[in-house]
Amino acid sequence: MNARTKVGWWVGGLLVVVYCMFPVAWILSLSLKAPSDLDNGSFLPSAVTWQNYELILTGSASELFLPALRNSVGICLIATAVAVVLAALCAYAVARLDFPGKAFVLGLSLAVSMFPVISIVTPLFNIWRAIGLFDTWAGLVIPYLSITLPLSIWTLTAFFREIPWEMEQAAQVDGATTAQAFRKVIVPLAGPGVATTAIIAFFLAWNDFVYGISLTSTEAARPVPAALAFFTGASQFEEPTGAISAAAVIVTIPVVVLVLLFQRQIVAGLTQGAVKG
Repeated sequence: MNARTKVGWWVGGLLVVVYCMFPVAWILSLSLKAPSDLDNGSFLPSAVTWQNYELILTGSASELFLPALRNSVGICLIATAVAVVLAALCAYAVARLDFPGKAFVLGLSLAVSMFPVISIVTPLFNIWRAIGLFDTWAGLVIPYLSITLPLSIWTLTAFFREIPWEMEQAAQVDGATTAQAFRKVIVPLAGPGVATTAIIAFFLAWNDFVYGISLTSTEAARPVPAALAFFTGASQFEEPTGAISAAAVIVTIPVVVLVLLFQRQIVAGLTQGAVKG
């Protein structure tokens, strides 16, 4: 690769980074502006203020934002854990066992992931109201599985297929049962894939808005994306742009922390099996 090509790649990469980070930088700038400074047309705030963060953490908006943040963390963690466990069992069966309908299972999971969420919200709303799951954590965890499970099954199936079958056979020769071989041999070997799947599933649940806004009505289970729609300004003439931007920045922090903590597992999981031989 000559010098001109290297410079071209660096410039192209820099443009992609700027394009991707500009909305984040804009939201961060809005969160540091005073209400009177929002419409000045300047990218940077004329005077940095933390009043938007104080508003959502200790002010009048904290009663709306903090319970929603707690709900999002709890619901997404539960949905992720359930999705990864169920997907691991299903993916192991698809990758290791020979039974009729394997292709149908994978095709069905793909079809579920492609089904538009908005089309099933109304039936779910009526069913949840009838059986008492409306505005509850369980009432969101179950629909979130329809978002997280399909991708988790497909991802883990690919990882389990890359693990040599002889590893499990050797464990069984040493006296391990099938369940013990799966738990103590297969799952640890697929650790990067499990970590990657869990993080992606968490992101999918964390960013959901349609289920959150449709299947909740109070702070008992309303997640952050839905709670942001209920933010109001100090008066009917004031837009809550600064408060929403501050909340968006805070909501982004867990995502950034997870990526930084597990970046090696994510890279290893996404690249595993990409090179043969």
